[in-house]
Amino acid sequence: MEAMEVDSPMEMQGRGGVQPAVAPAGEDPNAPLVISDSGSSTEVDDDDDDDNEGRQTASRVPPRLPATWAFSQRAVGSAATPSAAQGAPMRRRLRQGLRVHYPSQTAAPSRGFPDFLLRAPAASVAQPESGSTTEVSESDEDAEAENEGDEGGTSAAAETVDPVLPPASPRLNASIQNTLPQEAVPTNSSSAADGERTEAQNLLVQSVSVASDSLQSSHGEEGEGDNCTICFEAWTTAGEHRLSALRCGHLFGFTCIQRWLKAQGPVAKCPQCNKKAKRSDIVLLYAPKLRALDNSEQEILKKSLEQEQSLRRKAELESAQYKLKLQVVTNKYGQAQQELQELKALMAQAGRSSVPSSSSSVSTSLLLSLSQRADGSRTAQYSFSKAVLVSQAGGSRVLSYCEPLSCLLASQPSPQTTLVPGCGVKKVSVVNMKASQYVPIHSKQIRGLSFNRQNDSLLLSAALDNTIKLTSLLTNTVVQTYNAGKPVWSCCWCLDNSNYVYAGLSNGSVLVYDTRDTSTHVQELHPLRSRCPVASLCYVPRAASSSFPCGGLIAGSLEGGCFWEQVNETTYRPHVLPLENAGCTDIQVETESRHCLVTYRPGRSNPSLRCVLMALNRTPQQDSSQLPSCSCSPVQTFSAGSSCKLLTKNAVFKSPDGGGMLVCAGDEASNSTMVWDAGTGSLLQKLPADLPVLDISPFTVNGEHFLASLTEKMLKLYKWE
Repeated sequence: MEAMEVDSPMEMQGRGGVQPAVAPAGEDPNAPLVISDSGSSTEVDDDDDDDNEGRQTASRVPPRLPATWAFSQRAVGSAATPSAAQGAPMRRRLRQGLRVHYPSQTAAPSRGFPDFLLRAPAASVAQPESGSTTEVSESDEDAEAENEGDEGGTSAAAETVDPVLPPASPRLNASIQNTLPQEAVPTNSSSAADGERTEAQNLLVQSVSVASDSLQSSHGEEGEGDNCTICFEAWTTAGEHRLSALRCGHLFGFTCIQRWLKAQGPVAKCPQCNKKAKRSDIVLLYAPKLRALDNSEQEILKKSLEQEQSLRRKAELESAQYKLKLQVVTNKYGQAQQELQELKALMAQAGRSSVPSSSSSVSTSLLLSLSQRADGSRTAQYSFSKAVLVSQAGGSRVLSYCEPLSCLLASQPSPQTTLVPGCGVKKVSVVNMKASQYVPIHSKQIRGLSFNRQNDSLLLSAALDNTIKLTSLLTNTVVQTYNAGKPVWSCCWCLDNSNYVYAGLSNGSVLVYDTRDTSTHVQELHPLRSRCPVASLCYVPRAASSSFPCGGLIAGSLEGGCFWEQVNETTYRPHVLPLENAGCTDIQVETESRHCLVTYRPGRSNPSLRCVLMALNRTPQQDSSQLPSCSCSPVQTFSAGSSCKLLTKNAVFKSPDGGGMLVCAGDEASNSTMVWDAGTGSLLQKLPADLPVLDISPFTVNGEHFLASLTEKMLKLYKWE
């Protein structure tokens, strides 16, 4: 780095300046005048005059550097340096590097500096990191050289040091740009030195400008969330103005928010969001440096992605459904095209026939062929899916399906009679078609299982141990027990009010229980005829049906059936159904179509098992004195085998293909399950079994239809395909 030179008094005199002092004898008058380093900072004021001619009069005030900058000085002469008062030539060097002069410094700016030339190479400005401050680092060699210069020794060349960058201020660039052009051009400098000085000055100005801009941008970005929004001062990590927050999440200085809430009184609110706040809501935050990552755009993109994925899944599902429908329609269209071609061929054959009678015969054969094809086109039927072992020793009796848990429940004796005596139910998952676990419930054989429509997984069970129980299948524990005093043969839920349950006793009575009353039954329905055991109980819910709108309970015994119409919660009106006097073993109901299936065991007049489908109806009220009566009329009769030693349970339900109803019954003679079409009465299938079928239960899982048949040991599952 080149030295900083000061014009000699001779040069100043030539320009009309102050008269020089006389040099002592024996000394060269042209020798440079050396000024000793005092260690102080040199400061001059800004001068807007940009005159670079270098010919200023002595009456003008010499140009001064900005007051915010000072240059370190170093003596370059010997220990015995002549003073300026003696008129000796003076020369001084500029310490490499710049020192920031902050307003807190007490050094007064010098007003009487002579005009001098600044020679400094381009300073390398390091790009400051975010939030950092650039400082001047002076090496140990500079300190030693300064001490030697003060003692009179020869100064050494100092290492190049980065210039000090002052705090980001809009006055920084202006002061540097206004200062450098005001420096006088020396008369003894060459043209090469002038070019070098100009280039160095430009590079220095550009470097300082870039550094100040970087500092301003970094301070602007980081300073936005570092100030208290009440006093606009930076919060601290300790002390009275430490960082604190309200319950709403906004940040303030502790003293500011405390005074704010105190001034507003009982109706204090957050200064930013106007939410209610109080002094106890202030929470001190222990964060040395707080910086929140703005991820609002990321969250918006996540929500958009989830919405797009949801719409895509929905579109894919709809596409799959439409493809399936298209395939079905295409198949039907192909069949219709084939039938149309055959019909055209038959019509052409009939047209070529010369005998008129043959035309009618051909038409008849055509209708028969189309009818047979229509019957044969119905290829969907039950096919065997899987067999599950329920009880190795036998003893299973009734079956029911739990829709919320997707499992079948089959009653059976305890598999570990020594450890857990009694009877319970075996869970069979219809998802993997495997028996899962055994749940103990009663001490004797279970005769009835039922679920309500609430999908709360509460199982109602009736047994010969004189009790009915409510069991939660979620926890596999009994939650309520009612003692009926008699063996219970059947049970069911009230489908109009799930708080009521019914129990059919062995003496023909029906007990009504309220699940909200855990002590005893609330009502008893006495039999109208003989006291035969109530073998079956079915509830018919109320419906907007013109033929049978009322709701009530159908109780079936060995000697007939009775419909208990529920007038209100506490009133039941009995209606004796027109059934055969003896041999009724079971009554099942199809609630939507208002039909019931009555099963009769073989007798003298009818040597085979019969299942009679009956339609429930209600006669209208003719006058005020006569009440409307409920009855039933036979629709279709289905015949099975000639043996019926067990009280089996049959089923009537809507066909899986949506057309008509199906009737299923167990045939003891052939150990099979027979499936009829309720509309035509024709036998559709005969599903074989190894033992007599005791109970039948249809169910649906994930849109697929199944039929379960229970024997004493096995549970067989059939899928509608």
